[in-house]
Amino acid sequence: MEIKRLSYKHKNNKLAYYCKNYIRLYSPKYFQRKKYDQLIKSDFNNEYINDRVLYYNNLSKHYKIPPTSKCIKHLSLKDGSKTYIFDFKEYTRYFDCNLLVNFEYGDVTTIPKQPSFVKSRPICDDNSNSILLKWNKIRHFTFVKNDRRQLSEKKNQLVFRGRVRPSLKNRIQFIEKYIDHPLCNVGSIDKNNIPAHWVVKRMTIEEQLKYKFILSLEGNDVASNLKWIMSSNSVAVMRRPRFETWFMEARLIPDYHYILIKDDYSDLEEKLLYYTKRIEELEQIRKNANAYVKQFQNKKTEDFVSLMVIKKYFEQTNQL
Repeated sequence: MEIKRLSYKHKNNKLAYYCKNYIRLYSPKYFQRKKYDQLIKSDFNNEYINDRVLYYNNLSKHYKIPPTSKCIKHLSLKDGSKTYIFDFKEYTRYFDCNLLVNFEYGDVTTIPKQPSFVKSRPICDDNSNSILLKWNKIRHFTFVKNDRRQLSEKKNQLVFRGRVRPSLKNRIQFIEKYIDHPLCNVGSIDKNNIPAHWVVKRMTIEEQLKYKFILSLEGNDVASNLKWIMSSNSVAVMRRPRFETWFMEARLIPDYHYILIKDDYSDLEEKLLYYTKRIEELEQIRKNANAYVKQFQNKKTEDFVSLMVIKKYFEQTNQL
């Protein structure tokens, strides 16, 4: 194993996450109820809260949930990845344990046939059956805590490190074009049946932060590095997103929150050279991205929105 895989700088503390969730799993209902009551009484910007709740859960019609759906009390760590279970139970524990839910764990890229909780969904007009929750946040909601370098001090290159395999055609297409380009330091961190010279040494987040431009390429669904890029002093470069999560990727504005490149990547060099010469414009994109990220860093707000999204689901399925 490469020693860089053990670097936890700028990453969430997994040990603390698991310890906290196991304790929460077996904590008495009294403490859960107390926290819920405190949240409900908190003073929030209702217009902002309502907007986000509607974004994540845009069910407009009532739906009769089938009896085959899963009961909250039967949600088990055996159902799938522990991170999804922990993130789900963090909020469902505040509701009647006999209520029914539908959900799909993992990288969801299609719309469920019935209203279901998911981590990710396609960006399209009719995705109301996909109800977003902040799942697998230990991996996806990572933010840079302290970027020591100013944007102007960073390298005038684009960096990318990630898994590249035949099924990820967008990544294959990009590496084919730019593996040897002087403006790029890009490559795959493992072999995955690709040309040997595409495989490069792994880089930590701290090492990637030495570059002005960081490529954010969607994988199975969203690009997991987008959140930490947008919280740093570097700038994300990416195509228009096709999928979204709790991060509301569809609301990101091209060349305002990130640098937009064409779907075939043909304008990458043009965009990099343009912004390299216009550091003030690039700095403004960096500031806009940082401001966007901040809304996801208020724990109390995130908790309340999550509760309201789930509560609305139970209301729209005629259970509350």
